Amino acid sequence: MPKNLNVLISGGSVAGLALAYWLRHHGFSPTVVERAPAPRPGGYKIDIRGAALGVVERMGILDEIRRESTDMLGSSLVDGEGRRLATMDADLFGGREGDDVEIMRGDLARILHGRITEGVEYIFDDSITAVTEHEDGVDVVFERSAPRTFDLVVGADGLHSNVRSLVFGDESRFIRGLGHHISIFTVPNHLGLDRWELMHPVPGKSTGMYSTRQDAQAKAMFIFASGALDHDHRDVARQKKILAETFAGGAWEVSRLLDSMWDAPDFYFDSISQIHMDRWSSGRTALVGDAGYGPSPASGQGTSLALVGAYVLAGELAAAAGDHRTAFARYEEEMRDFVTQNQKLAQANIKGMVVTSKAQIWVQTRMLRLLPHLPASWSDRVIGRITEAIRKAATAITLKDYRS
Repeated sequence: MPKNLNVLISGGSVAGLALAYWLRHHGFSPTVVERAPAPRPGGYKIDIRGAALGVVERMGILDEIRRESTDMLGSSLVDGEGRRLATMDADLFGGREGDDVEIMRGDLARILHGRITEGVEYIFDDSITAVTEHEDGVDVVFERSAPRTFDLVVGADGLHSNVRSLVFGDESRFIRGLGHHISIFTVPNHLGLDRWELMHPVPGKSTGMYSTRQDAQAKAMFIFASGALDHDHRDVARQKKILAETFAGGAWEVSRLLDSMWDAPDFYFDSISQIHMDRWSSGRTALVGDAGYGPSPASGQGTSLALVGAYVLAGELAAAAGDHRTAFARYEEEMRDFVTQNQKLAQANIKGMVVTSKAQIWVQTRMLRLLPHLPASWSDRVIGRITEAIRKAATAITLKDYRS
């Protein structure tokens, strides 16, 4: 029987749910505290590839994930009048190949939540306000619930991790901005898009719109180059004001998408940033996913890192019979190179997400127009260069079999 059975997980999204599943699988008793009042719906497109596919296969949910995949067909660059300038295959646009799967974040979270049928306690509409470690455990104070003591605490609470701030120090010590901001939210599918994405680039900015399997709704996406902005990550009103001012007067569908922003139920806005830390654990507290090593949306690997990190952390705790010192050290040893390689992807990818001049847009458009007309051997070589770095990073870890 392992020790340190009672584990508090802060965060009820992909990393937290995956960790809860694997901890329960290994005989631990996880409790998940989530700030939202219920499981979060919605979200944006995410990719599952490489080692992460092995994790969801071992969870028995790979087939269900494939059934819920976005099935995107393609993407087009459009000018200010909506004319399609270039079109590309969806998998090429997303850097996917082979068995890689694209799914909406909310759909994945729902699948994970459904996989955990018993043995996990959920505390919704609450958050941690204080953490005090002692020899026998961790005393935790909540905003609403009564104080409790747990054996271990894990922060799976994202880029702006509350647990990380409480235990490791101020966010400014660990966050590294990549010079861009991103916003995504649900809008009416007034263009009638069917599993298609449109992108309208201008120097320093890009506006997009895509639909998946729900034709009545679509997602709007805005990306723009910027330095640090003066806003709190929970101040939605201020974020919407920044976005409206930044894209004011934009061509194509920009104004209409911004009009829909004010009533969007799932507005998301944040810097495109990474988290870099020398250690992902301190005493009886550890971090997993974006909280400890967020690679940023520019990497396309945040979900895969979260799934693999949760699997490894729970597995090492089981292998060490709950000895957190041994388990946390092995967790970092297993994950460190994998994280480093995936974080490096973002530096290269961000350059293609937002171009800085009209000349670069012209070159990008001409290259995409030319690609379908190249001889197969040439086009395969071009596509291979795009996907090789992603494939190498996504498979840069060999999963141990912790299952018992």
